[in-house]
Amino acid sequence: MSEKPWDGRFSENTDKLVERFTASVAYDRRLYIYDIEGSIAHCTMLAKAGVIAEEERDALIKGLKQIREEIETGNFVYDDSLEDIHMHIEARLSEVIGKTARKLHTARSRNDQVALDIRMFLREETRQIIRSLRKLRKTLTDMAGQHLDTVLPGYTHMQRAQPVLLAHHFMAYYEMFQRDTERFQDCLKRIEVMPLGSAALAGTTYPIDRHYTAKLLGFSKVSANSMDSVADRDFSIEFLSSAAVCMMHLSRMSEELILWSSSEFSFIEISDAFTTGSSIMPQKKNPDVCELVRGKTGRVYGDLMALLTLMKSLPMSYNRDMQEDKEPLFDAVDTLKNCLAVFIRMLPNIRVKADGMAKATESGFLNATDMADYLAGKKGIPFRQAHSITGKAVAYALSRQKELHELSLPELKEFSDFIDEELFDYLSTEQMIFRRQSFGGTAKENVKSAIAQARKCLENENA
Repeated sequence: MSEKPWDGRFSENTDKLVERFTASVAYDRRLYIYDIEGSIAHCTMLAKAGVIAEEERDALIKGLKQIREEIETGNFVYDDSLEDIHMHIEARLSEVIGKTARKLHTARSRNDQVALDIRMFLREETRQIIRSLRKLRKTLTDMAGQHLDTVLPGYTHMQRAQPVLLAHHFMAYYEMFQRDTERFQDCLKRIEVMPLGSAALAGTTYPIDRHYTAKLLGFSKVSANSMDSVADRDFSIEFLSSAAVCMMHLSRMSEELILWSSSEFSFIEISDAFTTGSSIMPQKKNPDVCELVRGKTGRVYGDLMALLTLMKSLPMSYNRDMQEDKEPLFDAVDTLKNCLAVFIRMLPNIRVKADGMAKATESGFLNATDMADYLAGKKGIPFRQAHSITGKAVAYALSRQKELHELSLPELKEFSDFIDEELFDYLSTEQMIFRRQSFGGTAKENVKSAIAQARKCLENENA
């Protein structure tokens, strides 16, 4: 199996070390299904164009299907001397059907062949990721629907800021993953471009029909420039960029789940099935799944930087450096899919400690802004002046180890004669939530509308 497709030019055999160094079949073998599908479409087109005979087409397709079965059943032999999955399939095809196999490579190069395989692989994986994101978004909307009456502190700068509905918090992540969905959907437009027939870089002299090949393979668009076709990895970089952003969102949510499950917060309990223990401390219950998702985010960032760095100084058109594009791409695909899968399973099994969340809204002066709004909106005091009055009241309450709503009316009147009994209604958590009715705010009716809109969107995507 050591014969090379370029043997005619060379007078020496390739050094065994070089064969091992240049081989990519250890990882690109996962492209076999797309390589075979692409080859079947290619020889079908060649027969239609009259480049090969119909009986040659039939023999090629029969042999390719046999090889596909051999790979799937684990009966296929790999050899580093054949470098990549393309050469393995071609060599085996020669063993299966004889000399006719040599006609399969007519009007194409490994340069456009691998570009096709990667695009077909990434098209399928991106579609799967979009489906997983839909499941995750549905999970979040379901959880939001269950917690329309659960309140917790919202934070800025990791300090308690204002109360929000837990449903609103979950829907914030829905919005993040909705944007991720849109990014991957948009990315598909650049992935779904058929490069086969560009050959090495200049096109081919054979009367091929690239649009027919594209139709056979389910591509709606054909690449317009043969040099760009084999040189382009923008679509992979764009995918990795979208994957990095999605992982960042998963990491941010992981961080909050880790914090919320700590004794200091005690807002949630993650299921035993998605946590681990300590080898030395019997009491420990560690949020390892969330921590690993947070850690794997850096890995996907690295995959993006690896491919950007790989491509940044390559001249037209194909260069062997580009063989290194697959490992970071495969790694990011696998990492993101695994993280999405575990989140989809983990989130519904989280126990929310609603009482602890509600209790946390009662301290930390979460109602200070509402006191300022009361003075400005109800009493007509300029907001900056209202802000100052409230700030002084907060300082006073701190000195007395009290919250604003725990101060007496006479104490509050020391800061402004405009303050009356009505203020205390403004300072209640229920009213703070209810009054935030601006579009996108945390008022219950707003959140219910957001959930309804999200469910409608999810139903349309599933249609």
